[in-house]
Amino acid sequence: MVSHLRSNFLLLIVLLGTLSIVRADLWAFKCVSDQKCVRVNKDSLSQETSFTGFQEHIYETWKICRLVCGNYGALWPRPTGNTFIGPNLMQFHPNYIRFDFQDIPLATKDLMVDMTKLFMRSIKFECGANCTLPSETEVLVRIFITSPKTSLSWDTVESYSLDISNLGTKISVDISSATVYGARHGLETLSQLITVQPGPEGSHRNGLVMVGAARIRDAPVYAHRGFMLDTARNFIPIRQIRKVLDGMAATKLNVFHWHITDSQSFPLETPRVPLMAQYGAYSAAATYRQADVRSVVRWAKARGIRVLMELDAPAHAGNGWNWGPQHGLGELAICVNQQPWRNYCIQPPCGQLNPINPNLYHILRDIYRDVMDVIAPEETLHMGGDEVFFPCWNSSEEIRDLLRSRGRNLESEDFLQLWAEYQASALRIWDEESGRAPSSRDPRKPPPPVVLWSSHLTLPDGIENYLEKERYIVQAWLKANDPTPDQLLEKGYRLIFSTKDAWYLDHGFWGITTYANWRKVYNNRIPTSEGVLGGETCLWSELVDLNTIETLTWPRTAALGERLWSNPNTNDKVAESRLNRHRERLVTREIRAEAVTPKWCVQNEGECS
Repeated sequence: MVSHLRSNFLLLIVLLGTLSIVRADLWAFKCVSDQKCVRVNKDSLSQETSFTGFQEHIYETWKICRLVCGNYGALWPRPTGNTFIGPNLMQFHPNYIRFDFQDIPLATKDLMVDMTKLFMRSIKFECGANCTLPSETEVLVRIFITSPKTSLSWDTVESYSLDISNLGTKISVDISSATVYGARHGLETLSQLITVQPGPEGSHRNGLVMVGAARIRDAPVYAHRGFMLDTARNFIPIRQIRKVLDGMAATKLNVFHWHITDSQSFPLETPRVPLMAQYGAYSAAATYRQADVRSVVRWAKARGIRVLMELDAPAHAGNGWNWGPQHGLGELAICVNQQPWRNYCIQPPCGQLNPINPNLYHILRDIYRDVMDVIAPEETLHMGGDEVFFPCWNSSEEIRDLLRSRGRNLESEDFLQLWAEYQASALRIWDEESGRAPSSRDPRKPPPPVVLWSSHLTLPDGIENYLEKERYIVQAWLKANDPTPDQLLEKGYRLIFSTKDAWYLDHGFWGITTYANWRKVYNNRIPTSEGVLGGETCLWSELVDLNTIETLTWPRTAALGERLWSNPNTNDKVAESRLNRHRERLVTREIRAEAVTPKWCVQNEGECS
C-alpha cells in the first residue's frame, strides 16, 4: 500500500512538472495599440503565425515584444529627441559585432575601447550563460566623435545620435557625438535595443535579437544627474560601490556624490595626515585606500560618471578629528562624542570643527592635497556645510572668549559669522592647493565653484553676505513645497535639488519620515530655469549597509534618471512598462533591484494601473 501511494505521488510530481513546462510555453505576446504588451494564448493564434520572423506583431517573449512596442520600446530613460524604432528584428550572435573607431580623436580611443568592452559585457549578460544560437548576421558599429576632450564637468556635451539599418544579413549602426561620453550613452541605448532570443523548445540555448531599424536623437535636459551615497555611517565596500556605478551607467546618471566622511567615521586614507583614518575608521579593513578611490574614479569615468567627493564640515566632523590634544595641536574638533548628545548636535555622535584653532587649517590643507591626488584633475569638492549646531560652539569657553573679545554677544548671528569665516578660509585653502587661486588661474576664466548643502548660511535673506554666487552651488535638501530654491534662483545662485520628501531614499524607515516609492521619485518635478543644474537621490546609511544598499537604491534611482534626463510631461503610469523592463535589465546585470509590480502585471501591461 505504501509503495503504491509512493508511486502515485511520484507520478503526480512528474505530471505537474510536465504541466509547468507546457504552461511556460503556452504564452506569446502581442503589442496592443502600439503601446502595451499583453499575453495571448498560442492555441488561439492561427497556424500561419511565425515566431521566427516576428510576424503579425506577435512575439515569443515579453522582452522581445517590449523591445519594439510603443514609441520608446524598452528604452530607459526615454530619448528627448526624434525617436523611431522599427518593428522588425534581426537575430545575431555577439561574436559577430565589430567596432569601427576610425573617426574618433586619438585621445579618446583608449576610453572608447573600455566603453565598448562594457557594452559587450552588458549584452552578454542579456544573452545568458548558454549564448550559443548560431547566426550569420554581422553587426558593424561605427562611432563618430569630434572632440578630443575626456574631462567631465557640468559643461560636457552628452548628446548623441543613433542610426540602425540593415541590408540582408548585415546590420549597420552609426553612433555620432561631440564627446566620448555622448557616444557612451549611444552605446547604452544600443544595448537596450537588444534582448535575448530563446532557442528551439527544449534546447536551453539562447541568442540575441536587435531592432533592424532605428533613428534616435537624444540629449539630457539636466547636466547634473546624480546619486549620493553615505559610506561613513556604515562602511560600504568598493565592490558594492562599483555595482552602484554600473546601475548608474545603465540609467545614464552622471554624478556619483560620495559622502565619504561624517562624525561617525573618517574612513578615507590621507597619507599626509594618517591619524585621520587611524582614529576615525571603524577598522583598518573599513578604510578607503588611495588606490581604492582612484579605482572608483576610473571605474566611474569609463561609465560617463563624475565622482564628486564630499568632506562634510564644519559639522558632522567628530571621530577622526579627535587626536589633536595628544599631538600638541589642541582641539581640532569640539563636542566629539559628547553626551547627552541632544545638547551638542542634531544626531549622535557629535563633533564639530574648531574654527578658531589655526592648526585645523594646516590639517585641512593636507587633507585637500590628498583628495586632489586621487580625484580627477578638473573635479571640484563638495564641502558639506549642513546642520551646524551653534550650542556646540557655544559650549566651548575658548570660542566664547574669542567672540566676546570681538564685542560679540553670543547670538545666532555671531556664530553664523564665525561659520562664514571658517567657510571662507576653507575655500581659500582649496583654491590655493588646487591651482584655482586668483594668482594661479587664468584671469579670463571664472573660478570653478564648490558645493554646499542648504543651511542657515544659505538662507535667501542672508546668503549674499556670506557666499559668492560665482563660487558656490547650493544643494537644496528641502521639501518639494519649500519656496527657498526659487528665492535663491532669483538671486542668481545655482542649485542642485535633493527634494527630501521625494528623493531621500532612507526616508520611511525612521522617525516620522515617509517612504517615497518610485512613482513619487518619478513625479517629483524641479524647475528647468537657468541656474538649475539638476538633482540627486540621496541614500544616508544609518540603516543601510552592503546587504541592503541595492534594493534601496534601485529602481527608485532609475526613476530619477528618466526625470532628469528626459523630464517627461507624462506621469509614472505611462512609464511603468518601460521601468519594469529596466528593472529586469538591472537584475540581469547582477544588480538586485526591488520589484516594481507583480509579474502578472508585467506580462499584462496596463491591466494593473
